[in-house]
Amino acid sequence: MNASVFSSLLPVVLLIACGYMAGKRRWVGAASVKDLSNLIFLLLAPALLFRAMSTVHVEQLSLRPVAAYFVGAGLIFAGTLVWRGFNRTAAVLALANTYSNTVMIGIALIGLAYGPEGMVVLLTLISLHSLVLMTSATIVLELAVAHEHATISGAERRSMAHTVGRALFNAVIHPVPLPIIAGLLWAQTGLTMPAAIDTPIALLGAAFSPVALVLVGITLALTPVGMHWRGALVQATIKNIVHPALVAGLGLLFGLRGLPLTVMVVAAALPIGANVFLFSQRYKTAEELVTASVVVSTGLALVTLSLVMALVGRL
Repeated sequence: MNASVFSSLLPVVLLIACGYMAGKRRWVGAASVKDLSNLIFLLLAPALLFRAMSTVHVEQLSLRPVAAYFVGAGLIFAGTLVWRGFNRTAAVLALANTYSNTVMIGIALIGLAYGPEGMVVLLTLISLHSLVLMTSATIVLELAVAHEHATISGAERRSMAHTVGRALFNAVIHPVPLPIIAGLLWAQTGLTMPAAIDTPIALLGAAFSPVALVLVGITLALTPVGMHWRGALVQATIKNIVHPALVAGLGLLFGLRGLPLTVMVVAAALPIGANVFLFSQRYKTAEELVTASVVVSTGLALVTLSLVMALVGRL
């Protein structure tokens, strides 16, 4: 591992380790994790995302790297459905195979490793990540539920259309895409943020990475893997290794090089995102396996991310 990769990953590992210790010693109990998560996603993340995008002009954004990421995710999602069959469990596990933890771990890691330019590339992905993957998963899951019931009445079609429409709305009016869109709109005005407003936003944003990474460690400490570790290891291997390898191949095929390709491959190598929990719980399927997969994927990422970051620099 070269020095730049090591220096980028070491703070991430140490902060997760601090959180793990806090969780094991019960300095932060399970009942407090949800409150801490809400603080991160509803206050700290929006401040960071808004400020990061508030100086970026639309012409600076490139969608070709994002296309390579989503094509890779789409192929894995479809392949999982073919492998496991068209049902709600397969759809949830397909989402787990493709949904990266781009916010809690990705922002901290990319910011440390690749600086503001890397952050712009990542935030372009983040602005579409939940919208594309979660909405697509919702459509597939609703179709799978209808297929399992073996009947699709007109009322069920209206219900599914309502669910998909609400998912689209919620994907935009959400603490991740909304501040990104607001920041981009502010940047296009050419106005300068008053210092009295910019300073507290900057302080809140600066708190995001350490608090988010500590929360990852706390979650690892409080979540048992149990008897699902073999299945979880399969899910983690697909997410942490197959996904970035596929994105790297597609990126090269699309003519990508340099920082955009690097950020997309590292983003694909990130562990399974916590939002997959919501789908497994909502559709009451594979809940224990998904929980174990997130834990194993996050733990394994300490090794696999190091390898990916070292290798992608040679592309």
